[in-house]
Amino acid sequence: MSERLDSLTSWHADWKGLRVAVLGLASTGFSVADTLAELGADVFVVTERAAEEYARLVPVIGARLWQGPLDDVPAELRAFDPEVVIASPGFSPSHPVVAWARESGVALWGDIELAWRVRDKVLRPDGTPAEWVLITGTNGKTTTTRLTATMLVEGGLRAAPCGNIGVPILDAVRDPAGFDVLVVELSSHQLWYLGLEDGVGSPSPHASVCLNLADDHLVWHGSFEAYRDAKAVVYRGTKVAAVYNKSDEATMHMVEEAEVVEGARAIGFDLGVPGPSDLGVIEGILVDRAFLEERRTSALELTTVGALAERGLAAPHIVANILAAAALARSLDVPPTAIRSALEGFRLDPHRIEVVARAGGVTWVDDSKATNPHAAASSLAAYPGAVWIVGGQLKGVDIAALVAQRGPASRAAIVIGVERGEVVAAFARHAPGVPVFEVDHAETETVMNRAVELAAGIARDGDVVLLAPAAASFDQFTGYDDRGARFAAAVRARIGGGADEHHDATPEDDAPGEAL
Repeated sequence: MSERLDSLTSWHADWKGLRVAVLGLASTGFSVADTLAELGADVFVVTERAAEEYARLVPVIGARLWQGPLDDVPAELRAFDPEVVIASPGFSPSHPVVAWARESGVALWGDIELAWRVRDKVLRPDGTPAEWVLITGTNGKTTTTRLTATMLVEGGLRAAPCGNIGVPILDAVRDPAGFDVLVVELSSHQLWYLGLEDGVGSPSPHASVCLNLADDHLVWHGSFEAYRDAKAVVYRGTKVAAVYNKSDEATMHMVEEAEVVEGARAIGFDLGVPGPSDLGVIEGILVDRAFLEERRTSALELTTVGALAERGLAAPHIVANILAAAALARSLDVPPTAIRSALEGFRLDPHRIEVVARAGGVTWVDDSKATNPHAAASSLAAYPGAVWIVGGQLKGVDIAALVAQRGPASRAAIVIGVERGEVVAAFARHAPGVPVFEVDHAETETVMNRAVELAAGIARDGDVVLLAPAAASFDQFTGYDDRGARFAAAVRARIGGGADEHHDATPEDDAPGEAL
């Protein structure tokens, strides 16, 4: 059996009749099933629930569907006797079906491994598949993925952002237009599955980066060490540039320990003065000292902090993301002028440190995408002394360290969500002088109205009200986008026509992305 699987390294290999069980039927699961059906495999989709559209399409593409409880392995799945199980990223290592596959010795893949195996469906003019650039990190993945793709396109390359960003990678691989580069955002969940296989299905990217590492998704992974090890998989097999965060020692160690292709370079970035193989900032100028011949004595200017500030891109963590993206783009020979030009038209996605209104001297900022303490810390660093709206589902992460670090400087804290008790206790212990207000409304329709009402009563001229929950949103909302949109709506309803400025905050298509 392993010999057959080892031979499946091309779209043009013999996939016919291969028995594959696909776990999950959201966008990723359907892309897997659709790809395998096109290849002629025998596809059995197993899911607890599915959107009506996907469920209707499964038999149309020639696959079979089983829906029902998955607290045990369905008899139908055992009878199918799969040769390969391909799991959607939401299925944790402890899930009964995943555990059964591993114990039974069935090959267990994720969608990324399948995509790497069939990446030659559409080739570049030179007859080779698209290069891959891999991006992960606790925070900043989507922004950096979008930035990198934008820079590559501005540099004349056909590039597509895909993966955890919302477009399944298999859809990008099968796009008949073809691409020069796939910029792949990877969650720790996808990387965990990728880490199970260190053979023919393991990607060898042109460049890779882990932006940062902090506690997150500990319930899914079981421990911080397992989460860290999953993130480190991003560097495996890197051919040209393994980009790491000089301000985050964990990412440096990942690169040091990674099995990369001989000749691959370690490229650092941070907000300080760069060394000869780094990107950084010198007197307000973002510079590259890694991708030029005279890097020991010279640097290339990319842009300035002042120019970024004019576009709302000067928050420290956003500047760091820009430097990481620039390193990835420069590894593919994108000129500095193209990077500068790409930044001129770039806007952050909604719900990422987005100013939704200014009125009465108060600035209202939506950073609902700050779904963990590390992300919220970056927001609070950009807006010190804010009235902080915080709370939600903590995902097994202890919020006390964040409160100890950033809480004492807060003007006040307004605590929302089902796990309010832990947040309130952390303020009592680490920031007892900060006024804390709880919103105990359980109804989605009212929780943000009450939070905004409290914030409006606290904020004074010159203050910032910052929604940076440091937690997931599914306790009270359909996703971080829904949470941010409701915050923005409540702000506008509260201030009416008194807003000096606002920007529309529209929901993103892929709210579940925060859980990955």
